[in-house]
Parts: sequence; C-alpha cells; structure tokens
Amino acid sequence: MMDDARTRIGIIGGSGLYEMEGLRNVREVRLDTPFGAPSDAYVLGEIDGERVAFLPRHGRGHRIAPTELNSRANIFGFKTLGVERLIAVSAVGSMREEIHPLDIVIPDQLIDRTRQRANTFFGEGIVAHVGIADPFCSDLSAILARAADGRGVTVHPRGTYVCIEGPQFSTRAESRVFQSWGASVIGMTALPEARLAREAEICYAMLALATDYDVWHESEEAVTVEMVVANLLRNVDRARHALRVAIGGASAPRRCMCGDALRDAIMTRADLIPAERRTALAPLIGRYVVQS
Repeated sequence: MMDDARTRIGIIGGSGLYEMEGLRNVREVRLDTPFGAPSDAYVLGEIDGERVAFLPRHGRGHRIAPTELNSRANIFGFKTLGVERLIAVSAVGSMREEIHPLDIVIPDQLIDRTRQRANTFFGEGIVAHVGIADPFCSDLSAILARAADGRGVTVHPRGTYVCIEGPQFSTRAESRVFQSWGASVIGMTALPEARLAREAEICYAMLALATDYDVWHESEEAVTVEMVVANLLRNVDRARHALRVAIGGASAPRRCMCGDALRDAIMTRADLIPAERRTALAPLIGRYVVQS
C-alpha cells in the first residue's frame, strides 16, 4: 500500500493498454489477496500531481484470457490500495450502425452473458445483496465523456455493453440477437468487474474503444484479431489522452452513492459471520461489521 493510502484513482487497462504513460515517481506493488493474485503488479505513480494505480487487466504481454481473469483479486487489490474511482478501458465491437470503428462509447448499462466467472466477494457464511440497477457510476462516466470529447474523436456518452464469455467472437446469429436486445457494444471484460466494484464501494466507469462492427454487419468483413488489433492501436493514444484529462476531473470528492453500496446490503447477522470471512473481507465490510 502507498504510504499515505491516498491513491484514490485506479485504471485497469485492457487489450493494447499494458502501461500508463506519463506516470512520475513510479513504483510497482505486488499484492496477495484472499482471492489469489491479481493479473500483474500494480504500477503506482503520479500524473499531474494526482496519485494513480494502474493494472494491466490481461497482464503485461496479454497472458490471461477473459475467462481466466481473477477479477475478484484485481478489484480487491484496488480496494486495498485505497482506490475510490476505477476507470476501465475495454476493446469492444460495435452493435450499432452509428457507432463506427474508432469511436469511443461510455456505457451506462450491461447485459451479462458470461457463464464461468466468480462474480461476488460474498458467500461462504456471509450474504450481501447489492443494487446494480445502474452498474456504471454516472458521475465518473460524465467525467470520462467530457475527457474523451475532442481530438477528432466521436464519443457516445451512453450505451449498453453486452459481455460474453469468449474467448471466441460471436456467431452471426448471436450477434443479431444481442443487437435485437438493444446492445450498443459487445466485449468480454466489463463483467464481473462492474459487479465487484460496486460490492467494493468503488465507482466504476468505462472507456469502451470500438475496434470493429461485430459480425451482424454483413456488409463488413467478419471480425478478426488483426482488424481488432490494428484499430485498437489507433485508439490507444486517444484513450491515453482521455485518461489523463479524466484523472484531473476524478480527483474531486465523491458525491455519488457508490461509496455506500454495502450500507444495508449485508443480510447475515454479524455474530454469525465466520471469523475467517470477517477477517478476509475486512477492507470491504469493516465499516459495517465490527471486527472481533
């Protein structure tokens, strides 16, 4: 943990964003958590005087597949570092004609089509039901939308992200179904990150970088890794600029409800919570459950 525990802003980089440029006074911190090891070392430093923690979601060198991501460890690590606002970067396919490749989307809704991922910190003797009707923090999303606007980038300030299991891309039939559901973009990483961030009382918002039209768009060639990577690299510079601007806006005190998401959500009577779970989850539940 940083010595003054005031690293309030976290960034989790997706495909193509494996390091954060512009960090000063950099040092790496490797953490262990009750849920195992995070994807990589957290890179801690300062940008324009604001302390930031950066984590490459897939590990440096892109070693970890979407299903294999230990999102519980990643989010728990950010919580341990004192992070209050987490900006995620994710490559996505467009599900809408008006969202062109190289556009940026700031999603406000999610559809969960994952099947194999641990999506809660709770269980094993402690039950909590956290509201996730609006899975992205609206305040942080607004900061991101303003930061991304400009430099010739088209920004869509809202949209629905459908998260699939992967690692394969969708079939044409699946893509058309998702489009009929109202999905704006499709990706593989927003969940369970958003759910876990809410349980950890961390604001969560996303820069979704459109790399292609998904395969519903038959006038376009089918999505390939080569296409995704080529457009992703073009988008990364834009994302870095937006992140730097957003960090300044995200440094103000929070006024949203994300920081109190667990209030009244823990259903288990305090004296029945197993001691080992009470200890393991202390960074999350310490405000609400007195440690024995």
